Amino acid sequence: MNLHQGIHGMGAHPEFLRDLSCMFDGELEEQAAGRAMLHIEECESCRSFFEDLRDQVRAHRDMENPEELFAHVALLRAQDEVGLPNFDKINAGVEGIELINRLATVFYQLGKAYALSAIDPGYHTLVFEAVVAVDRTKIAGRGFVDGVLMRGRGDVGGLDWAEARHSLNGRLESIDDPLEKAHRLLGECLDADPSHEEARLYLAFLHAHEGKTLRAAQEYKEVFDTAIDDRNRGHAAMQLGNLHGREEDYRKALACYRWITITGLDKLDDRFFGARFNIGKCWAMLGEKDRSLQTFRELLDTHPDRAVEVARLFAGTPSLRRSIDSIPGFPEELIGHCPELFIGAALGGAEDK
Repeated sequence: MNLHQGIHGMGAHPEFLRDLSCMFDGELEEQAAGRAMLHIEECESCRSFFEDLRDQVRAHRDMENPEELFAHVALLRAQDEVGLPNFDKINAGVEGIELINRLATVFYQLGKAYALSAIDPGYHTLVFEAVVAVDRTKIAGRGFVDGVLMRGRGDVGGLDWAEARHSLNGRLESIDDPLEKAHRLLGECLDADPSHEEARLYLAFLHAHEGKTLRAAQEYKEVFDTAIDDRNRGHAAMQLGNLHGREEDYRKALACYRWITITGLDKLDDRFFGARFNIGKCWAMLGEKDRSLQTFRELLDTHPDRAVEVARLFAGTPSLRRSIDSIPGFPEELIGHCPELFIGAALGGAEDK
């Protein structure tokens, strides 16, 4: 029996099947999704087909992700061997946590995209993960929420999933200011998952941009003190150091940056190479020529693949170059010890931050 015969035999309506296909791909617009949801409520044949198709999609995804498949098998074995009477509740709880995490991630990714588009339209800010495409992510997010609602899980996690869909559609479009959109979406993320460390970092980033330095510093400090992911602790330390640096409190800034290098985080993830650069800058701003020279040399030796990026940072930090020029003999020694810093002298650079 081919697919067409199977569909026809199940009595599913062809127009519903087209909408269903788009819904699974996250490409169904709001009105069409609403019609499809109503149709599933009213048509037993299409509801049965949808449930069967959903199970097939889950199975296919498990086959593509062996770790998830093994996890499902392990849970089934636990049910058979241990005979847990509340297995269904446990499984539902695990699924609920996953759904909430996915929703929070959608809000976070969109909030981050709007924040960076408003603050840094050219995307010069160094970010560890690429910014998502806003329109595509909104469509995919609405499709995901629609799927949760269609499965009758609209109360999972104590969240109002219908309200969440509005936040991804009309309510969001009614806001003109991208910064306000960023605030709203990051807030929605934290409403869904208060422990979302990345969303808290970007909210602090927004507060710093808006001149709310004390509030930003408090939020970064809280993330640093409580984060489970050391990378997020590293981001918080870096941003705290930047805030202290802007206040010209280079001793406090040094303490923040040195946490990253002392713990070895920049070696485990060389995207934190900027911590060593900032340490070298702080020593230079404090007039500590030898320590600055040593730090810049260590930076280039520890992260040789980042030499061009380091040179761009150096070329784009006029306050650092002015401080170096003000210390007798420093420019000559720096050229001798760290010639790589000057390969980007003609590159220009980002604004001094």
